[in-house]
Amino acid sequence: MIPWIQLDSAKTPDGGQELRLKRRGTEFSIMLGTNELMNSRLSGSEEALAKLSCGRIAGHSQPTILIGGLGMGFTLRAALAELANDAGIVIAELVPAVVAWAHGPMAEIFGGCLEDPRVTIQETDVGQLIRSQPAAWDAILLDVDNGPEGIVHKSNDALYSLQGLAAARSALKSGGVLAVWSHGPDIGFTRRLKQAGFGVEEVSTRANGKRGARHIIWIATKT
Repeated sequence: MIPWIQLDSAKTPDGGQELRLKRRGTEFSIMLGTNELMNSRLSGSEEALAKLSCGRIAGHSQPTILIGGLGMGFTLRAALAELANDAGIVIAELVPAVVAWAHGPMAEIFGGCLEDPRVTIQETDVGQLIRSQPAAWDAILLDVDNGPEGIVHKSNDALYSLQGLAAARSALKSGGVLAVWSHGPDIGFTRRLKQAGFGVEEVSTRANGKRGARHIIWIATKT
């Protein structure tokens, strides 16, 4: 069996934990301690996050999309495939090393999508962008941490609080969509979305096509 090789590591924003980029043959993994945050073989639910969101805003002219978390680019590539040339996508990534890995050792799996003229990357907190730009986005896609119960950076919890959801709703245009990826269900989060004034749909999807773990995507619409 081909062994895993660690290519690089980086501290989480609070400095308390370490992200590790590993490779085994053509397979990549990003680890936090013993937790695997993402794997290049498992892209189904991240792609579904983009496809479901873009489907909901298909009638919007010149849509602007904000994606929280670059990861391995699965959500970004799927969004680019769904959107027309008049769309704009902003990626907010808090860990600079993740952006460097996308341009460096993982460039082959990104397949040049970061050079697409529709794409802009900002090394910043997605919550900061949400709070600073009211009625700016047709869709906000959050693949940040492990879902509403974060394990990488506790300040991510603010995104999923009632106050954070209210800020996201204000940042969306009329008819806009907030889409949130999670490793599993969270009844409390569904309740908070409704309290924040969203119409809510909860979708169960597989990590890899018809196989793999079941993940949850919330599609929350500003009506």
